Amino acid sequence: MSRARTARRIAAGAAYGGGGLGLVGAAAVGLVVAEMQFAKRTVGTGLPDPPHADGLYGSEFGGPELSPGPLRLGMLGDSTAAGLGVRRARQTPGALLASGLAAVAERPVELRNVALCGAMSDDLDRQTGLLLDGDGPAPDVCVIMIGANDVTRRMPPTQSVRLLTSAVRRLRLAGSEVVVGTCPDLGTIEPVYQPLRWLARRVSRQLAAAQTIGVLALGARTVSIGDLMGTEFAANPREMFGPDSYHPSAEGYATAAMAVLPTLCAALGVWPESDRLDVSRNEDMLPVAKAASAAAGQAGTEVTAARGPWALLKYRRRRRVPGEDLTEQTGGTGGAATAARTGGKPSGTGGTAGKPSGTAAGGGARATGVTSQGQ
Repeated sequence: MSRARTARRIAAGAAYGGGGLGLVGAAAVGLVVAEMQFAKRTVGTGLPDPPHADGLYGSEFGGPELSPGPLRLGMLGDSTAAGLGVRRARQTPGALLASGLAAVAERPVELRNVALCGAMSDDLDRQTGLLLDGDGPAPDVCVIMIGANDVTRRMPPTQSVRLLTSAVRRLRLAGSEVVVGTCPDLGTIEPVYQPLRWLARRVSRQLAAAQTIGVLALGARTVSIGDLMGTEFAANPREMFGPDSYHPSAEGYATAAMAVLPTLCAALGVWPESDRLDVSRNEDMLPVAKAASAAAGQAGTEVTAARGPWALLKYRRRRRVPGEDLTEQTGGTGGAATAARTGGKPSGTGGTAGKPSGTAAGGGARATGVTSQGQ
């Protein structure tokens, strides 16, 4: 059965009820899970808790008291969204995205990250409540990164997609734009060996495609996390993965954030490129299921609903944003990280960062440092 057809079945089951495995045979998934559990004995071992990165980014563009005020960014999901494996707040994906969004939009961005390490999709309802149930306004845009733990803990894919779409629906009804980073490709994890690596890849990509089908109907956009930007991770696994060979390093998070940032900005209408197809980059308009399947197989691909049963398959041009070199943690060149970062730190109670400057992605904005907490 094709990935597109399987993903369509999963999404339909999530929408109309029903369970079932829907991916590959139960025995095969059992083998994948057993291998993953063996591999995960070292996952997260000895890693510090993710640093607290909430705060105001891009304060040089104005404070909360100035009209129109800061953009509000919410981060939801699992340890990847939380930033497990890095030691500094500015290295977390939330901080990277908030800094990048501030530079492109030339507005300050207020970040609130409610992601939880180890979370499955059944925690998204709680996380969504944390963002929406207070007295303040809903986030302008939310990024959700979820799915890996659903696979390793054998949550039925229909249930996984149903829980995700429920959270997206709540956020959309509250007025938030939503970008979903779909289930990562678990076949890239080094402790998992063939042939189970192939099965892990198949299961995670099918879930990623089903996630896309489910959330596109609600007006959300997706970005394929896939194998965490493919060639960079395959070529430099020691730099892109952290000490547990499972979670990204600072360099890896920066590479992933660089891929998500254009879609995040486009959701708010501040990215310099339009939603029109660019045939020079092989972008296409496909039936939703085929677009979702194609995106799941190519990391960094955006899928956006078009009209009727059609969706846009976008390969947005990633722009380099000046930032700090991350060689302190990764030991590498820091090139991918520099491309993704803006060099800023969140506003808070900590010390004052330096103030590098340069031209931000597409917007002519200055990427200057601000103060940080949780360092």
